[in-house]
Amino acid sequence: MPTPHNPPAAVRRTLRKLGADIHDARRRRRLPMAVVAERAFTSRSTLQRVEAGDTNVSIGIYAGVLQALGLLDGLSQIADISNDSVGRALASAELPKRVHLKRPAGPPRNG
Repeated sequence: MPTPHNPPAAVRRTLRKLGADIHDARRRRRLPMAVVAERAFTSRSTLQRVEAGDTNVSIGIYAGVLQALGLLDGLSQIADISNDSVGRALASAELPKRVHLKRPAGPPRNG
């Protein structure tokens, strides 16, 4: 039996907002739950859980629902380096101060 997952409040809040946004997007498109669930290859009850922001629904299901609504492109940008200011700053901080070219190994010079 899997261990119960109790994510932090920030995660729950973010998924509730995502679920509400998905719900609104579906309604703006005037699509019934049954149609979106079918297009996302899931059940109507799982779509209800997605729209409620359920933390126990897999990210794959969320992605399927976003694709069914034509919103999947935004998901691929979430952790993109262009949106990761902390990651870019850390990578820049690790750059060397100076770069030296190694001399090719060759015969010793006398002179």
